Amino acid sequence: MTKPAPLTRDDVAHVAALARLELTDEELDLFTGQLAEVLDHAADVAALDLSDVAPTAHAMAVTNVLRPDEVRPVLDRDEVLAAAPSVEDHRFRVPRILGEAP
Repeated sequence: MTKPAPLTRDDVAHVAALARLELTDEELDLFTGQLAEVLDHAADVAALDLSDVAPTAHAMAVTNVLRPDEVRPVLDRDEVLAAAPSVEDHRFRVPRILGEAP
């Protein structure tokens, strides 16, 4: 695999123009060096032989952490509705979504 041509200041200026970024001369110099380092690292990673590595979605195995369903005591419906600010037909009454005041 051949290494790509070194990144130039003009390359960074072109990418900045495409992104509609206005960079000063100092920023162009700084970002050219930084972006070149990032691209060099990406090239090093791309050059690795990963043919024996299985594809993964996560670096570590992910397991489900849900608890088992168990029957448990529930609150009394009438007691809960008695504490509600508004009730209608034995249900909580809530404001309409489209602008009705509470």
